[in-house]
Parts: sequence; C-alpha cells; structure tokens
Amino acid sequence: MSVNELTGDVERHDVEAVNAPAKRTLYKAREPIHPKRVKGAFRRLKWQVMVATLGVYYLLPWVRWTRGPGEPDQAILVDFAGSRFYFFMIEIWPDELYYVTGLLILASLGLFLATALFGRVWCGYTCPQTVWTDLFVAVERMVEGDRNKRIKLANAPWTADKIRKKVTKHVIWLFIGMATGGAWILYFHDAPTIAREFFLGQAPFTAYFYCALLTLTTYIFAGSMREQVCTYMCPWPRIQASLTDADTLQVTYKYDRGEPRGPHKKGDSWEGRGDCVSCRACVVSCPMGIDIREGPQLECINCALCIDACDSIMDKVGRPRGLIGYDTDANIARRLKGEKLRVNFMRPRTVVYGSMLVLVASIMLFALTTRATVNLNVIRDRTPPYVTLSDGSVRNAYTVKIVNRANAERTFRLDIDGPDGLVVSASGEAFDGARRLVTAGGDAVRSVRLFVTLPASAIAGASSPISVSVTDTVTGEQAVNPTVFLAEGR
Repeated sequence: MSVNELTGDVERHDVEAVNAPAKRTLYKAREPIHPKRVKGAFRRLKWQVMVATLGVYYLLPWVRWTRGPGEPDQAILVDFAGSRFYFFMIEIWPDELYYVTGLLILASLGLFLATALFGRVWCGYTCPQTVWTDLFVAVERMVEGDRNKRIKLANAPWTADKIRKKVTKHVIWLFIGMATGGAWILYFHDAPTIAREFFLGQAPFTAYFYCALLTLTTYIFAGSMREQVCTYMCPWPRIQASLTDADTLQVTYKYDRGEPRGPHKKGDSWEGRGDCVSCRACVVSCPMGIDIREGPQLECINCALCIDACDSIMDKVGRPRGLIGYDTDANIARRLKGEKLRVNFMRPRTVVYGSMLVLVASIMLFALTTRATVNLNVIRDRTPPYVTLSDGSVRNAYTVKIVNRANAERTFRLDIDGPDGLVVSASGEAFDGARRLVTAGGDAVRSVRLFVTLPASAIAGASSPISVSVTDTVTGEQAVNPTVFLAEGR
C-alpha cells in the first residue's frame, strides 16, 4: 500500500472522527470535595451546634419522666403498642394526631421565618445532613489529615498505610452510623429494655431492620454522597429562593468591595483594585465545593465557613474583615449609591410568617391547656338495628367507650337522656335507674355494653334522638355524645 493511500485512510478516519457525534452521558461522576479546616467564630459555632444537636439526639431517649403507676417513664416515647405518643408532660392519643399536624405546621412556619430573615441558616447549622457530614469530615480529617494530605492520599497507590487509614475511617463511620440507628429505635421502645434486648438478640425484627436502615443511610449520605444530598435530593434549595428577598441576611461576597480582584504582593498599593486577592481560601474551605464569589447559588448552604477563611486572609494582608459576611443585596446596592446601610427585619413576608407562627402556637397552646381528660364514644349496633320484644317494646344496643386520659382511676356517672319511659340496662354491670356509676382505670378505655328499651306506647317514629353523657363524680368534668334510637315507625 502506498504512502498516499495510507495518508488517505488516516485523513478519512480523522474526518469520520470529527464528524462523529460526541458521546453523551446523563451522569457525571462525583468529584470528591476535601474542604480545608478553618478556624473562627462560625466554625466554633458549628462545633457547638453539632455537639448540642447530637447530644440531644443520642441522649434524649434516656431521660426519665414520672407519669404515674403503670405509665412509661421515658420522657419522649412513640409507643405504638400502647397507641400513645409521650412528650414529657404531654400525652397524645391516636384521635389527637392533629397536635402532630400543628407541630409540623409550626416547624414549617418557623423554617419559613428563619429563611426569610437569615437565608439557609437551617441548612448550614442544624440540618441532620449537615451535622452528620460535619462529624464524618472531622473523623476523616483526624485519620487522614487536612485537605492536602487527603488529596495526596486519595491519589496515592494502595499501600499498607493507605489501607490502614481507609479501613480505620470507614470503621469509625460505621460505628457512628450504628449509634445513629440504635438511638433511633430507642424513641419507639423503653430505652434500657430495648438496648438490653437488642444486644441479646431478643429485640423485635423491626428494631434490627430500622437500626440497619439508619446505619446504612447515615453511612452513605454523610460518608459518600455528602453535598449531593443537598444539591440533588433535597427540595429545600429550590424552595428557599421564593422565601428570600433583597433584605434577607445571607452569607454574601461583597463584590462592591472585592472587585476588581487579583493577586497582591506585599508593599503594593491597594488603589484601583478590590480587597479580594484571589487566594481561593473561601473555595477550598467550602464543604459544597462552590465559589461564593460567583453570587447566590443553589448549592450554598450558608454554613459561613468561607467567612472565617476569608477573615483569616484579610488579617494577613492587613485589610478589614468582612469581605465575605452576612449582608443583604439591598445593602450592597446602597453602598454603591453611597446611601446609609440598614437591616430591615420587619417586611411583609416576615410579618406574615411571624403572625401565622404566633397564631398557630396560640391555638395549640390553648388546645393543650384546655383539652378534655375524658372522651366518650357511642357505637350503636347495626345488625340488627333494633329488636322488638314480646310485649311490643323495642330495644337498641350500644357500646359506650369511656376514654379516661387522666393517669388516675376515676368514677363517672353515666346518663342517658331521651323519650319518657326509656329503660336502660347494662351487661355485666350493677346498673339500674338509681345507680349509674362506672369506673375507668387511669389512662385507659372502659367499654360498657348498654341496652336501651322503649315501650311501644312511647315510640313516636322510626327514630328518636337520645343523648349519652358521662360526668366525673369528683371534678364534674363531662363528655356528651348524641345518638339515635331506632324503631319501627308507628
């Protein structure tokens, strides 16, 4: 084959390669982020918040709260077996789940208000993903070293030392994950009991399942996925933009002061340039791997570590701190115009969120302080709806359930009001017209089977309204439940 033919083949393949469509992929491999350790006020605040939040999560199930005989003494307990939710002095029954709804509404409104005032302060300090990621990064730094050492280790060939460090780090991560999953199940069982049964292999399957699930998710989310959870899985970054405005205090690069940026040598003049020296300290310290100087970004969680990093550089170059700091877009615009700076907390959205928060909190507080400690449910038999006796009178059967939400045993007077001639009897009870007393145990439901009979002469139609009520013989607290008496129409 001649040189020309070979050259022609090469040229033809080059043209085909150029004209061939580029290979496309829908997935971009994650580029690991190795944030550099920083020191400063916000880093100390994050350590304090992390210790406080993790301490509450891990230790709260062990806090005891005395409620009375036969009642669980765990301060916070979701008791599925007993159909109760205990929160210190508050006890929520299944028919009171609207309190949980109110609590969720309060949490949402509080989050809306905090975001409108201070941006993503929740994401930066108290979000579980942030807290556990901070903890995992601290472990990683402790085992492998700071940023440069971690990058060097990641790129180094596998050696005994590298294997030792990687195994040590992942074992500690798994231990933290197991502690997280183990603490979770303590909220659904008596903590000392389930802890002992768990290690003896006697705990229910659900305890092992959810412990394993929380262990796995904590290990993966905080150890491997990290910033991807915030960027791709969490909906909050996409919602928070609608809650903020130009007066929201957020972690901000003050471009009016920092630009034009560029390297600066000692002794050079600062005239005609900004304070940013392009050191990238804010970038290498960011756990999300972004450049705050590019303006507001979906990935930014407002952790404020870039503030500490930038302040340390400003100290070294002899410039004022605060090139990156909590600021508002409105204040940047005011500085450019030479106007007086101000922070405006009282804005329409913050007033609305704050007012709604106070309103819902007031409603819940009123409902909790005035909630009844006795409830009454009356269930009428439907099959058959009524029975006609030999003398022509008609009898209806009812199941009356007295819910005693107090911790002590109580005695109630049971009354049935209806048409004249109504006769009431109870199955298995010393119950007649002169004595209608029923005892209900503390924090329990007492069921009473009632038979209500109406003579034929008193029946006026197919149905007659009647009312069942219970009254505490000591406090006088009463619960009433209306129902109907059915009979063949006369």
